[in-house]
Amino acid sequence: MVDNGEEKLLAMARHIAKTMGRNESMADDILHIFSNFDARFSLDKLSDKPDELDPRGSADLHRSLKSLDRRISQYLVADHPIWADSADSSAFLDAIDELMAIIRDWTPMARDKSVGNYLARADDLMQQAMFRVDQEFRSLMDRGGESFELTRHFRNGESTGDFCFDSEEDEDVAEGILGDGLQIPVAQPVTDYNIVIDALPSGTIGDLHEIAKRMVAAGFEKECSHAYSSCRREFLEESLSRLGLQKLSIDEVQKMQWHDLEEEIERWMKAISVSLRVLFPSERHLCERVFVGLSSTANLSFMEVCRGSTIQLLNFADAVAIGSRAPERLFKIIDMFETLRDLMPEFDSVFADQYCSFLRNEALTIWKSFGGTIKGIFMELENLIRRDPAKTPVPGGGLHPITRYVMNYLRAACKSRQTLEQVFEEVALTSKDYSKLEDRAAASSSSLSVQMEWIMEVLESNLEAKSKIYKDLSLSSVFLMNNGRYIVQKVKDSELGSVLGEDWIRKHSVKNRQYLGNYLRSSWSKVIGVLKVDSGSLAPAAMKEKLQSFNVQFEQVCQTQSTWVIFEHQLREEARISVAKTLLPAYQKFVGRYQSLPELAKRTDRYLKYTVEDVEGRITELFEGGGGGGGGGGGRRMED
Repeated sequence: MVDNGEEKLLAMARHIAKTMGRNESMADDILHIFSNFDARFSLDKLSDKPDELDPRGSADLHRSLKSLDRRISQYLVADHPIWADSADSSAFLDAIDELMAIIRDWTPMARDKSVGNYLARADDLMQQAMFRVDQEFRSLMDRGGESFELTRHFRNGESTGDFCFDSEEDEDVAEGILGDGLQIPVAQPVTDYNIVIDALPSGTIGDLHEIAKRMVAAGFEKECSHAYSSCRREFLEESLSRLGLQKLSIDEVQKMQWHDLEEEIERWMKAISVSLRVLFPSERHLCERVFVGLSSTANLSFMEVCRGSTIQLLNFADAVAIGSRAPERLFKIIDMFETLRDLMPEFDSVFADQYCSFLRNEALTIWKSFGGTIKGIFMELENLIRRDPAKTPVPGGGLHPITRYVMNYLRAACKSRQTLEQVFEEVALTSKDYSKLEDRAAASSSSLSVQMEWIMEVLESNLEAKSKIYKDLSLSSVFLMNNGRYIVQKVKDSELGSVLGEDWIRKHSVKNRQYLGNYLRSSWSKVIGVLKVDSGSLAPAAMKEKLQSFNVQFEQVCQTQSTWVIFEHQLREEARISVAKTLLPAYQKFVGRYQSLPELAKRTDRYLKYTVEDVEGRITELFEGGGGGGGGGGGRRMED
């Protein structure tokens, strides 16, 4: 009840506000200043407007808030975890529910000054309550993570029970992922990804859910999501660390020695497989349980939990993909390409919501970039072949290191034929160097076949150039015979043969026979020419001269070619048989005519140095030289 003197004071304050205020809003501001200056000038006393609200209702609101303030404040100042006692946590949540109900019910009447003031106090109290439940939420997350259970999760919903790392055997199984300690749980076994980690006890999950419901309902969704994700994010980061994955920048990855990077790639493949098939699905499962009925919050929280670890995994892959395209990196690049390809269904399912779409898209982009890297490596292989100098001839016309390297490289690559066909499916033959293959590309059922055929042409052109550094045309042919036979054999007994096709093999087998024909002509045509005798009879002196000339030339050829090498036994025998078929009939015929001359028959032993058997014996000694092997090498998965 306001007495008469106080009413006069209030009336004067109202008059001053109306006189000084240019409009109603300014007048209200002046009254607000008065209310802050003196407790007698409360806004509900200064207001001269008729209450739209029943004064008894306003009083009820005041009493309710005062009661809630006392109930909630005792928990706000508590120095122990509220959720340590279920009675306390229930009472605290009930008080919060009542506070939310008051705010919801009275907000439509907030234009009333007194109600507005009470609601401001209610909002402030709600913020304090949310700050405390945020702390409790984090504390529950931390305490709950100290114990966990690892359960198999079958697609049909059945469970075979719990797995825990208590025994020495289990500890040994876990060693590959956990390392020396078992403080942070991660999934095992690696060979069976049909597992879900229940990283928090069911009771804790229920408590978290009750808190989350209140925080979201009170408009604190982002704060709740942040509290959740900050705790779970640490778990994932620690799991990746225990899987052996380092946090490396793109620059650090690209500066690593290849041997070290190979080991890091192996760890990455294990880490990303476990992450996408076990860790991330488990986090999704946990989010859906904590935020059941709150799908937007669940999706936001899951994204925040997994974003850092996913970006770490993808950044490493990206650094490798944009790095060096040296040919020896092909096989690990293929491994990474296949790993990401096989995990794309997991990326699509685990990161299916809108919050995670950027992670899904980034994974897809990096996977495709590995395809470009693989194409680039094959281009670098072509450049490597072209740049291999034609300076020093291989001794004895043997196998060149570049031939051994390229053929074993392509054989090893074709073990991943399906992957390479997938990569080269969209290859565009735009370079002018590829113009020769455009017709074949149109007719070919495989872009990989075109690519391999092109590399073979580059190699053959390089070998042709190398053959020209031999001064002896015969040795040049032997060099091409050796390398050509090696190429065809490596193609025939591997998947490379299926890629290039039977027509390619037949064509190059014919080409190798042409090399043998070239050798015979350049080596033995002159020798055989000496043995030719016209249909008419020759003077004994001329026959003797021819025989002597043959002896000299045959000896020279045999002596020279005994240092040459044909590395493959069958080819060596083919070459010797071809020489014998070409030379022996001509020599046998010549010797017969020589011995038919009476003037020479008496002195056969003096001038006839080689019998037919002797010539045949010398032929069998050809191509046994020690020159020929060639080094070269391949890389991982490459054979000799």
